[in-house]
Formats: sequence, structure tokens, C-alpha cells
Amino acid sequence: MSEPDIAIIGAGPAGLIAAERLAQAGRRVALYERMPSPARKFLLAGRGGLNLTHSEALDGFLDRYGEARHWLEPAIRAFPPQALRDWADGLGAESFVGSSGRVFPKAMKASPLLRAWLTRLDGLGVSLHSGRLWTGWDESGALRFENRDGTVETLRPGAKLLALGGASWPRLGSDGGWQAMLAAKGVAIAPLRPANAGFSVDWSALMRERFAGQPLKRIALSFAGRHAMGEAMIDADGIEGGAIYALSGPLREAIARDGHAELAVDLRPDLDAAALAARLERRRAGETLSNHLRKAAGLSPVAIAVLREATEGPLPTEPAALARLIKAASLRLTGMAPIARAISTAGGILADEFDAGFMLKRVPGVFVAGEMLDWEAPTGGFLLQACFATGVAAAEGIERLLASPSFRGGPEARARNP
Repeated sequence: MSEPDIAIIGAGPAGLIAAERLAQAGRRVALYERMPSPARKFLLAGRGGLNLTHSEALDGFLDRYGEARHWLEPAIRAFPPQALRDWADGLGAESFVGSSGRVFPKAMKASPLLRAWLTRLDGLGVSLHSGRLWTGWDESGALRFENRDGTVETLRPGAKLLALGGASWPRLGSDGGWQAMLAAKGVAIAPLRPANAGFSVDWSALMRERFAGQPLKRIALSFAGRHAMGEAMIDADGIEGGAIYALSGPLREAIARDGHAELAVDLRPDLDAAALAARLERRRAGETLSNHLRKAAGLSPVAIAVLREATEGPLPTEPAALARLIKAASLRLTGMAPIARAISTAGGILADEFDAGFMLKRVPGVFVAGEMLDWEAPTGGFLLQACFATGVAAAEGIERLLASPSFRGGPEARARNP
């Protein structure tokens, strides 16, 4: 391998945007990716519509990162949602704001944007080395890579950026294998856990057979004082979807602590209980309860099925009691989908382990970005935004290091100071 100024390991959004920024600054950048091609998770995430970011006001946007807000905030304010939109527009992927406030490229898919991005990187002189599995450091401190043909190569760049992702969707390359290598260097890492994943519900056989794959639309969920609105999807094992993902962190922790979590589902958040009860009072003689709920309360068959799952016996017929149930049907969640089926990962490198420029304190010259870090956020554009913003921030940290008069780690410095 040639000796670049910077080696970036991991060719996902964080690694690619860092490579772009550093190459634009005139640095020689090499990207190393274990998979045969770059950004596979990015491509898969964009198949149903690439959700780049969100149009929510920035203070509310930042609150989506919970306890990680305090250290993520400088990076996101320096590269906010509008900056990400401007960047995408510059690649010909003009963006728009959907009715939910989410931001998408007009083409919706990730592949046109990625093709334009890789073309730009190639024009900037960034070299991409696929099929390179990083296995840590050799005895001399050089980066060690295993190639697909079994050969081993080493590299001693001036600075290194690790952008290896978490452990969700491991078949696309992010399997969390970096944890042991960094832990051996003394880097503290919060255990990787599934985030934005479905939860198990012990459905009846009828629920599994008749309603798996059907959506619950325009619902509101509540748990432990937190609320989320949106949609969810029933599956044979339980429930998933955007509204569920927004509460996945506290639900996951409650299940880990107590063995279960009681989730309240409001099937008509647009009506208060009194208005709903008034509608339910007008039941025709001989009308089945299911038809009455469908006509008077506007409930879909799957929503009615959820009501039945939430009660141990027959549904109440008294309007006020029925309205209360519709407004707070309780579902017992007993487990979470495994990390391999999760959209993203919680846990990672603790914030105390890296400085304001995202350089590891225990491994000088090594920077980190993206989903390797200890943060989580719901779907809706918040995941990609943090990956891009930390990639940009790490690139700026690397540039400051390389430009420092005291820096002795790069190839040119080694030539001057053997």
C-alpha cells in the first residue's frame, strides 16, 4: 500500500464525507472498506426512500439525541440539516421536505446520490480500497489489513479515522468487530444494543394469522412519560415501525430491567375520550360491536384486533369504558428484536474517550465518527445527520492535527524526523 496522509477505515456516510472534506483540503486520502463495494447499508436504507435529515427546528432536533446531545450538539450545529441538504443539492440530489417533516432527495433512492458522490471523490484523488478487513495494529503500530485473497498488508498513515459503524445489519459490513481491538487499547465502550427495532408481543394465533403485515395508522404511543405519534406495523412476532422506534430506548431498558414493558396505544389520538364516548353511545340495535367500532369510532379491523388483544375478556360495551380502552390499549412487550435485525445501534465508544476533534485520547492520531460512538436517535433523518456531522467534525479535527507545527506522525514528518 502507498502511504497516504490519512487512512479512513469504513466507507459509509461518515467515512465518505470525511474523505471528501480532507481531499478538498488538499490531503492524500485513502478509504479502506471490508465489503466489495462502499456504503452498502446506506444503499439499503435508501431503497424505500432515502431519509437524509429532518426539517424540525434545531433545538427540538437536538433533543432527539437524548443524553448525547451535549457532545453531539457542536458537530450538528457546525453541519446542520440545511448544510446536509445543500451538500446533497450540490451532487444533483435536490431535496424536499415531506409531509412528515422528513427530508428526502427527489429521486428518493440512495443510488444516484452515491454514484455522484463516488465520482466526486474519485475526481478529488481519493483512493478506494475494497475487500480490506482491518484487523488492528501490528507490533510496530502499523495498521494491519487482511485482503480477500488472504494476504496481509500494513500501513502507517499520518492520521487514521475509524468509521466502522455499529453492529446492526452485519451482513452489510458493520458487525462491531472493532470493539475488541479498541478495548485492548484501553478505550471504554458501552455495550452495543439494538435500537430502532421491533418488539415481541405474545399475540393470539388469530392475531398472528390474520393481521401480521398490517399497519396501525395515525396512532399515539406512550411509555414512561414519553410519547410518539405515527404508524406501527403488526408482525407475527410483535410490533415495529416509526412510532415504536421513537420509544425504543426506554422500552429496551425497561425490558432489560423488568422483563417486560407495558406500552399504551391510543388508537384515536385526534379525539378525546369524551368525544369518543359520545360517538359510541349511538349504537344501532343488532349491530355487532366490530361494526359499531368501525363506523362510530373509525377503527380499522387491525385496530379492533389490538383492542381485543389488550383485554383478557370481552370488550366493554359501556361507551365511556370502551372509549378509555381505545385511548389507552395496553400491550405487553416482552423482548426486542436482535441487533442483527435492528435499524441502528445504541452504545459504542464513550464520549469521555475522545476530544472535541473526535480523536481518541488513548490512541493519539486515531479519530472516530458515526455509529461507533455512544449515541442513539429515532429514525426520521436523525441517524444520517449525526453520521454526516461527526464525519465532518472528525475531518476538521484531523486537519487541525496535520496542520499543527508539532505534529510528527505523517509521512513527510517521518521523513524529516526519522
